[in-house]
Amino acid sequence: MGEFQDRMERDLQIRGFSSSTQQCYLARMKAMVRFFMRSPDELTLEDIHSYQLHLTRDQKVGWGSFNQSVCAIRFFYGVTLDKGWDIQRIPYQKTGRKLPIVLSCEEVTKLFDVVENLKHRTILMTAYAAGLRVSEVTHLRVSDIDNQRMMVRVEQSKGRQDRYVMLSHKLLAVLREYWRAYRTQHWLFEGQIPQQPLTRSAVQKVFQKAKLKAGITKDVSVHGLAPRLRHALARKRDQHPQDPVAPRAQESAIHTNLHPRRPRLSRRHTQSAGSLA
Repeated sequence: MGEFQDRMERDLQIRGFSSSTQQCYLARMKAMVRFFMRSPDELTLEDIHSYQLHLTRDQKVGWGSFNQSVCAIRFFYGVTLDKGWDIQRIPYQKTGRKLPIVLSCEEVTKLFDVVENLKHRTILMTAYAAGLRVSEVTHLRVSDIDNQRMMVRVEQSKGRQDRYVMLSHKLLAVLREYWRAYRTQHWLFEGQIPQQPLTRSAVQKVFQKAKLKAGITKDVSVHGLAPRLRHALARKRDQHPQDPVAPRAQESAIHTNLHPRRPRLSRRHTQSAGSLA
């Protein structure tokens, strides 16, 4: 794409798109340019329609991937090149709705049992118990763990929104055991590069290795550890923002399903200052 890639990347950054969205849009545009082997500013609407047909008929991509390509194409021609086209003539595919593939409580316990590395087990437990996405758990800071209010602060998550999730007593015990062993200062889970957070791919590798070792055959990623909990609590907050049932439900689910050998903290410990020390 040459200069067009730089222009598109600049436009994406100006509008505040996340780095993952920028990478996705650029990758989709590069794929289309490779298909035509021509400069993208020479393409017409008919060319784009033929490419959409190629994605559907030849590559048989899912509606999610198809619509990502449409988003990238619309942005490139509508913003970067400012073609003045009727953007509605680059259609999306009709979306479907799939139920997420999730692990049972027994499978989750089995998964935790086979992870011997304390850091790796703590990462997976945190993602499960707090209902966090991979990018959210990797970007947790030590200061985000508030053991006075028993909350975890999640900053700039999906949609660039901050939120709080409940911190169970059992998860706090796990996090304290981990912190005393690693003594991280800024990022809760540091990567191999000092002062940098653990990467999402590293967490995915840890999960896939544990899943294989536990003999779990379901086609599920670490993102599927607790989608039901995350989505259910989000709906509960939207419908009843002042209802205290949602926090209690999450606390109950976490205490029931987390690894049984993790100790619970006493009331004296849970009322201490907001740190992991």
